[in-house]
Amino acid sequence: MDNYRFIISGGGTGGHIYPAIAIANELKRRYPKAEFLFVGAKDRMEMEKVPQAGYKIEGLWITGIQRKLTFKNVLFPFKLISSLIKAGNIVKRVKPHAVIGTGGFASGPLLRVASGKGIPCVLQEQNSYAGITNKLLKNRVQKICVAYDGMEQFFPADKIVKTGNPVRADLIRLNVDKKLALDFFQLDPTKKTVLVLGGSLGAGRINKLIADKQPYFKELGIQVLWQCGKGYIETYKDYSSETAKVHAFLNDMDKAYAVADFIVSRAGAGSVSELCIVGKPTFFIPSPNVAEDHQTKNALALENESAAILIRETDLDVDFEARFSEVFNSEKKQMELAKNMKALALPNATSAICDEVEKLLKK
Repeated sequence: MDNYRFIISGGGTGGHIYPAIAIANELKRRYPKAEFLFVGAKDRMEMEKVPQAGYKIEGLWITGIQRKLTFKNVLFPFKLISSLIKAGNIVKRVKPHAVIGTGGFASGPLLRVASGKGIPCVLQEQNSYAGITNKLLKNRVQKICVAYDGMEQFFPADKIVKTGNPVRADLIRLNVDKKLALDFFQLDPTKKTVLVLGGSLGAGRINKLIADKQPYFKELGIQVLWQCGKGYIETYKDYSSETAKVHAFLNDMDKAYAVADFIVSRAGAGSVSELCIVGKPTFFIPSPNVAEDHQTKNALALENESAAILIRETDLDVDFEARFSEVFNSEKKQMELAKNMKALALPNATSAICDEVEKLLKK
């Protein structure tokens, strides 16, 4: 049988959406006749990104609980009841053979309903610190696919499978010609390149740092390939020069990674997984504005393995130049970081997660 029906739920951020799409693509490759439905949260980015990837999506009226008393919190019980009812109707109509949740508000009601009806459920947790939705679902699902060691503190040990996080297929085979990639971005092949990534929306603090450090990079003879984010391009486009190429967004990430000698990045789970495969000296500047400060914990997991450098936003003014120069001036340090980073890579994550789904289908 290969005409299975799958419901996949995850959203709110790219870190939940892109793994969900990658899992769907792999299952579709294995089962071309399978049917897929995504379930997301209304008004969140998955409602746009999932149809762009070629899949149907339905939205639930659900949001998280705010940390301070707001009108949204007053509405939360009504949203939860509404979402549980709609999720129940979706599950009853689709009759899925398996349900996969990759985190985010919408996956809570959906997996709660599906698991209650005895449908096999798989969770995928991207971060080293588990999200609240996945923690609430841990006793209701059959398998929990994780990317880090030590996740027994959040989940039952017998349900955990270390698979890693799904990454974009074009990154699994990083065989881009560096010279062609340098030409593509109009970069100087005689200079070292630092690649700056603040996520698709951009990171204000990282952008300010890179703008302030232009004289420092010039002094070192370094050029900058800088993804500043769509929300910041108007502020920083005038920084474009022979030695700094400023882009709102970089679509050709395989080429961007090919030109990079050093990388400055946020520490979202997806970025960390990609960068382990890339294996270049990386400076993580975690966002302090995410739930449970999970980006800092992700970066710390790599720093503890001597695989990356973690610099907190509060320490940038004091520490950045010293920490960067230390790596820049030591080929030995660069090689150590790259080697340890690659040792943590799990490039077959998508396939491993789908293997777990298949095992449940065969049961």
